[in-house]
Amino acid sequence: MNSYPPELLAQLAPVMFVAGLENATPATPVSVQSPITPTTPGRQQQDPFVVLTTRLREALLTQRKVAIWQPEKSKAFQIITVDKAVRFPPRKLVPPDDPGFGAAHSPLSPLTPSSPLHPDGLIAPIWIRKHTSLLPSVFVLFTRIYEHPVHMPRSPLDAPDPDREREREQEERRHDAELAAEIALRKKSTNERSIKLTVVLMATRRMLDDPTLDNRLTYIRRQSGLDSRAALFVLSPVSQAELGDFVKSLQQALYEPALEYYTAHSKRVRRKRNRHSQAASSYPIPHTPIGTAGLGRPLRPEGWTVRYEYKMACFAEFRGEDDIALKHYQDAYGMLVIMFGSTAILPPRTKRWAEAKVLADCINIKVTKLYLYNNEHALALSHHNTHMRKFGDFSRGWGIGEETFEFWSWIARQHRILAELLEHGTQSKLVIPDHRPVNPALAASQRASAIVPTSALEVEAMRTMGINPSHALQHPGYYYYMAAKCTEARRERFLAIADGEQSPVNPSPGFTNEKKVDHLIIILELYTKAYEVFKKYAPAHAQNQNQGRLTLWIAYRIGQTYYESGKFEMAVRFFERIAKSYRREKWGLLLRPLLATWYACAQQLGDVELSIRLLVEMLSYGVEESDDPTALEEDLLAVLKSSVPSTPDPEPMVVELPESQPMFDSSVVFWAAEVKVKEPAAFQLCMTAPTNPTIAALPFSSMEIHFSGQLPPVIVRHVAESTVLRVDLGHISSAGATKSVEVNLRWQPGASVVFTGTVSSDIPTSLKILKVILTLTEGPWNVQIPFDPSGPRGSALPVGRWLSSIDPPRFIPVTRDEFSSLTVRHRPHNIIMSLSHQAPAYLNEDYPIAIEVTNADGRELEIVADVLLQPTEVDGTENEIILDDERSPSLIKGVSFGVLKPGVSVVKTLYIVSRGPAGDRMVDVSIQSTTTGNQHPENSGLIDMTETLQTLVVPTSDAIKANFGVVYKRALGVRAGVADLRTYDHDFWDDTDGGEAIVTAHMECMGPWALEVASVKLLRENNDHARVMESSIDTDNDIPSDYVAGDEFCDVCRIGMDIGDDFVLETEAIVGPGRYEVTWRRISASGERGPLSTTVFPLPPLRPPIDGVVALLDVPPTAKLHVPLSLTITIRNRHPSRSANVTIQLEPDPSDGFIVAGLRSGRIPILLPGGEEKLMWRLIPIECGYIRVPRMKIVDKRRAIASAQGPGAEVQTEGEVVKIVDVRLDGSKGRMITGRVSVESVDEGQLGTALVLP
Repeated sequence: MNSYPPELLAQLAPVMFVAGLENATPATPVSVQSPITPTTPGRQQQDPFVVLTTRLREALLTQRKVAIWQPEKSKAFQIITVDKAVRFPPRKLVPPDDPGFGAAHSPLSPLTPSSPLHPDGLIAPIWIRKHTSLLPSVFVLFTRIYEHPVHMPRSPLDAPDPDREREREQEERRHDAELAAEIALRKKSTNERSIKLTVVLMATRRMLDDPTLDNRLTYIRRQSGLDSRAALFVLSPVSQAELGDFVKSLQQALYEPALEYYTAHSKRVRRKRNRHSQAASSYPIPHTPIGTAGLGRPLRPEGWTVRYEYKMACFAEFRGEDDIALKHYQDAYGMLVIMFGSTAILPPRTKRWAEAKVLADCINIKVTKLYLYNNEHALALSHHNTHMRKFGDFSRGWGIGEETFEFWSWIARQHRILAELLEHGTQSKLVIPDHRPVNPALAASQRASAIVPTSALEVEAMRTMGINPSHALQHPGYYYYMAAKCTEARRERFLAIADGEQSPVNPSPGFTNEKKVDHLIIILELYTKAYEVFKKYAPAHAQNQNQGRLTLWIAYRIGQTYYESGKFEMAVRFFERIAKSYRREKWGLLLRPLLATWYACAQQLGDVELSIRLLVEMLSYGVEESDDPTALEEDLLAVLKSSVPSTPDPEPMVVELPESQPMFDSSVVFWAAEVKVKEPAAFQLCMTAPTNPTIAALPFSSMEIHFSGQLPPVIVRHVAESTVLRVDLGHISSAGATKSVEVNLRWQPGASVVFTGTVSSDIPTSLKILKVILTLTEGPWNVQIPFDPSGPRGSALPVGRWLSSIDPPRFIPVTRDEFSSLTVRHRPHNIIMSLSHQAPAYLNEDYPIAIEVTNADGRELEIVADVLLQPTEVDGTENEIILDDERSPSLIKGVSFGVLKPGVSVVKTLYIVSRGPAGDRMVDVSIQSTTTGNQHPENSGLIDMTETLQTLVVPTSDAIKANFGVVYKRALGVRAGVADLRTYDHDFWDDTDGGEAIVTAHMECMGPWALEVASVKLLRENNDHARVMESSIDTDNDIPSDYVAGDEFCDVCRIGMDIGDDFVLETEAIVGPGRYEVTWRRISASGERGPLSTTVFPLPPLRPPIDGVVALLDVPPTAKLHVPLSLTITIRNRHPSRSANVTIQLEPDPSDGFIVAGLRSGRIPILLPGGEEKLMWRLIPIECGYIRVPRMKIVDKRRAIASAQGPGAEVQTEGEVVKIVDVRLDGSKGRMITGRVSVESVDEGQLGTALVLP
């Protein structure tokens, strides 16, 4: 930005003049008439007002600095300290009392003959300097108020002296009048320029408490003519923090007057613009020849418009109204573009043309900056690019096109000033937008959460169209880089003109000044800044290398510039660092010109060894097609022949470039992927010379081929013979010595040599050719060039080819992946493993599997076994394997089978215990065999070990399957009452609600093998809600016996149930109060009996039916003819919350075989929840046989009343019929998991029958 006037670029802010803070001794020192107090010599108390003045100056001057980038909107001034008697520049050349004052103009007006803008200038930087340095919007005057010396009476009882008080008042009035006159004089000068004047009176704290202070301040204000608002302040010496608050409050109080000052200026300029626009139609167009460059022509209306718009933009910027300033700047810029479009208005290469061009560039920066203040990055960049494009087009019309250095100088200046502006912004709060591609998944999630829906078509269009890089705002480094590139173009154009300076063509007017410019220094500065900024904005992660690679390219340009400027050592430093990355990332096209420049630097520095290294590496990357292919080898030979090593007996010079591209296109192929120990394996090494450049003249004296492992190297020496295609290296083993072979080591362009041979190893290893060392010998020089023959040359991967025929040459492609390496393994051991068992296995048994291992090898082998039980796909299984003393649910590792001699077998039994669901169990058995006495603990790969793996699938089924049947019976006993003391006993058992459950266990042998059932037990596990009352196996247990497939046995048990009050029967089930434990063993086909196994069958969960209102009928099963018998009906209400209104009606029939004595029709008392009522009838049988008792009907009226509670509903006469259950045939099924079930009753034909005997 140094190329432009700083006044035209700086951020404008309200200006405040501060006077009275000079480092002067106060005019009226404060003294106290009191007895003299002795003070310490050499120490004097500093005047507090001197300290206050110093702190005020520091606090005010640090408020706001002049800067280009200041987007903060705060009520802060640009403060300038001045003298009290400072004078303002005159508004016009004549004094105000002159009769011609009204027609006079400003000293800076183009209409003033003495103005630097006369007659057709636009805006000079001095106009901005006038409003930022010479004219304030607010004038603050600091001064001391007079304070009379304080008289201290000798005694507190002394009365005040009236004469002394009168004298004090007169003295204060005299000094106040002088101060008011001084302020009034200053007020007169500020009023002439409409500047706000504010006075700050500095006084002691004692003065603030003086009761006469208000009267004195009123007198000073009236006499001086100060305003009543924010015009007079009083300040006493305060702390630094309080002083900062005062400065802040002072600026806030004076900010509004400052805005009014600049608003008045804007109105004045707007009135002038309006008057001028009305008179513009009558403006005469001067007809001045173009050759006169517009001398004496007055400013055109377009120029006046530019002046007024620019002034209004500046005043709006003073006020902090950026939007208004932006609009006026744009209007001024648009009018400037119109003026530049006509050479009659602004003739090219004139003084006013240059001034206007600078003004247009500065306005462009102002507009760009104001856009960036609002984070409108696209508009800012668009305006800047439009400015460069428009004025680029103008430059071509002015004869300053791309072929001139002036054009590129201006373009570079625009890029640089934008970069500097962005750099200022990023140091504040400006954030450069990120233009990386958006993750589609993330964009979809954000679009789904957005309030305003976006169509899929719009999103797809945005994704496919992308973004134009020229329309995306980059970080400052990019524009520094563009400025450097344009400066390079500027230097090229200048050098082209300088080379033709002796030609008759006349150079441009700026050629003399251009000679004074050091272009290389500017280029270095710009590239260095771009490099630093690119490093700052480089991504932290390594996935995106684009920014890092561009940074390296800029560093390369820096090194290139250092080379062009003759600083070869600095260039070499850069090239060393850059070449490492280029070699690692295989950027051959970029590395080739870098090496060429690096070699030129080495030549200039006279570094022979560096030159040799660089020439060898350049041979690997070749030359351009337009260059001589023999140039590099000729240069290398010339260096070797024209120089000597630095020491008399030098060591061989090793040119080792592990990350660089090899000189030869080479490949290594092993015919077999792996071989056994001591078995020979064939290999071929093919080396092909490059065609560009040629290396036929390089004096290679030898070549060494180094293998991995313990194989000795092979040395190939040069002999001058005809060209050979195939060289046999013989057999190479670890026991052999270093071999030497002679062959012609002069490679013609594109010639290939194939080195063949065989290798073998006594130990297991991986063999490959580690490196090939070519030795270049010329005079005293002995240069060794090692390289990896398996590495790729260029971007293409090496291709495996095997030479099968020499005449004609024919190759067989090798398609496997690792063709350049060979794996040597031990010979496998001859181990036979067999697994024998009798499937299927039963659940819960120790299922045996015999593992037999036989050593069929000729060596003693140590056998170790690992057993892995694979997890099953079925949930709920609990499996276990047992081998020797080891138990594990999954893996048993390292079970020794001992050392087996040849032909010896050993058998171990593996047991599998399967629990849970039936299904297949999978077992992996691994046998590892190792030779004895040949251990290599330091290298596990050298251990002679063979692993034999076998997988066994064991089907598993149930040995015994159990089915349970449950029947529920209601209890006939009477529920214990609330007052029954037995209910409070801990062991009280009440089964009146729960009743009983009859559980029948039906067990069947399911497997194919016979079983011996040793015992069957019912293990009681009584709980709070269920207990086993009795079981059939408790009295008669004849189940133990031998069973075959399909045999069955069973048991019946009776379970009492106590539901209790805390048990929710509708949602819960009663846990079974025990389990059957069956102990059994397998009987094989040979009659052998296995170990005992135990299977457990838990009793099923109990879900007794839930009753509402139920009637239990009890009648004797037999009766005697004409002998009375009793019939009992027990009505129970088992609903938890509803009472029952039950009626009963006996419906006798003449055909009945009984005479009934008892209730015929009636209603029983209301049954509360849990209550019951018992009714009895006497029956006399009058017939023999199965006689049905008289029919009766029991109805719950409560349900009928509850269903008719709505308005207008009629009460139903019939309620819900209560089911009658014969207790002799009571046997309900279990309910479902949740919910209630209806009461089940027996068939109506069998309800209440009795056998009447004669």
